[in-house]
Amino acid sequence: MTTQRLTDIILAGFRIISTPLRRALFIGAFRLFYHLVPRQRLIAAHNLKRAFPEKSDEELHRIVRGVYRNMGIVAAEFFDIPYLTKENIAALVETEGVENCERALAKGRGVLLFSAHFSNWELEAAATALLFKTAVVIYRPLDSPLLEHLVLRVRSAAGNILLPKENAMRPLLRTLKQNGMVGILIDQNMAWYEGVFVDYFGRPACTTDGLALLAMHTGAPVLPAYIVRLPDGHYRLVFGPEVEVTRTGDRDADALANTQRFTEVIEQIVRRYPDQWLWVHQRWKTRRCQIPGKERC
Repeated sequence: MTTQRLTDIILAGFRIISTPLRRALFIGAFRLFYHLVPRQRLIAAHNLKRAFPEKSDEELHRIVRGVYRNMGIVAAEFFDIPYLTKENIAALVETEGVENCERALAKGRGVLLFSAHFSNWELEAAATALLFKTAVVIYRPLDSPLLEHLVLRVRSAAGNILLPKENAMRPLLRTLKQNGMVGILIDQNMAWYEGVFVDYFGRPACTTDGLALLAMHTGAPVLPAYIVRLPDGHYRLVFGPEVEVTRTGDRDADALANTQRFTEVIEQIVRRYPDQWLWVHQRWKTRRCQIPGKERC
């Protein structure tokens, strides 16, 4: 059986289950993971304790449970994304700040949108394409051919173009030159040689400086974009105001300063809705002492 056929069966199989029931099943499954697989739960609790030392243990545990609930919802709603259209997306997602994107595009240098693994980030990309404009989205390829095909099928269903991070520079530059939009997630831990260390929740976090370097090179305006899950289960897609990009001529210093500024925006969003970010990720795994010649850990 071909990968294409298997993908069709998987999508059709999950679509047989109604979205509310599927959401309940996935939330239940992730609740089991919360109780039966402690490693990720402990990572999340540790990260939250370091990020919010002022919060009580009870409140932190509530946030961790919310993180697992969020992951269940993301997984459940993943199978609805290929069936979203310009006609039905407005019933699920409202927008805020579209004028920020319009002003940025009016400059004619393309737009760099940065985001995070926040709320339903998969829905965010699809909603942006359907409610505003398609984008080129950078991603990391998966090891499993089946999962890779499934993810690409879902993520490209709304018209977005998926580019693996390796060898993506030329297509990105071409997209910006044509006044297109590029989407980049900047909240994952990077190896020491892939990024720069910036402050994130009071701790040094190795972060990609690719967005900053691309903005400095092209002059494309940089905007935050994120989607928030509302109490009633609907979503708000937010395009924030353009973020100032420092250009002093010192490439390394500017890349660091701009990456710090972008990361501060992500932190502000996560502080407002802490249970909608992926705290189970080892965001602070890479340490400065891993850099050759630096002090020992």
